[in-house]
Amino acid sequence: MVRPMTDANLKSAFAGESQAHMRYAIFAQRADEAGFPNIARLFRAVAYAERVHASNHYGNIRSRGDAVTVSMAGFGSRATPEDLEIGIEGETFEVEEMYPAYLEVARAQKEYAAEVSFRYAWEAEKTHAEFYRRAKEAADEGLDVDLGPVCVCDVCGYTVEGEVPDVCPICKARRDRFKIFSD
Repeated sequence: MVRPMTDANLKSAFAGESQAHMRYAIFAQRADEAGFPNIARLFRAVAYAERVHASNHYGNIRSRGDAVTVSMAGFGSRATPEDLEIGIEGETFEVEEMYPAYLEVARAQKEYAAEVSFRYAWEAEKTHAEFYRRAKEAADEGLDVDLGPVCVCDVCGYTVEGEVPDVCPICKARRDRFKIFSD
């Protein structure tokens, strides 16, 4: 049985994550053009994580039949610090409001596959706003952020700076499932 609330939440999450993926890819190009290669790399890594989240939600939607999605999304400006602020706002919304609500609905409706998809995204999103805050502090001073390799799990989107963990702390995927974004 397809539960309408969980179904609507999956469609909303898919649309939002898809748009975040594209928005961050555009922001990466603009950061490169503005002389912020590390911020551009960070945007690319997080864009990849958002693609993973969208793909997981898509798999759940596709298993339910035909679907049409609608989503709202913020747009950037022309300045990297403002693009980072939009990223901070979007990631904070997902962590504090969107995914906790979607998770509760999926749990209440015993929609276990949707619950896993939402939980993976929610846990992974928790690092993104902090990465963007750090990058914004540097960009506000006209500097690029000091950033090591950014590693993204291709199963759940978990994002970490530095060494790839042996096992993903969210989904337990092996280290070879991480994509590394480095200089």
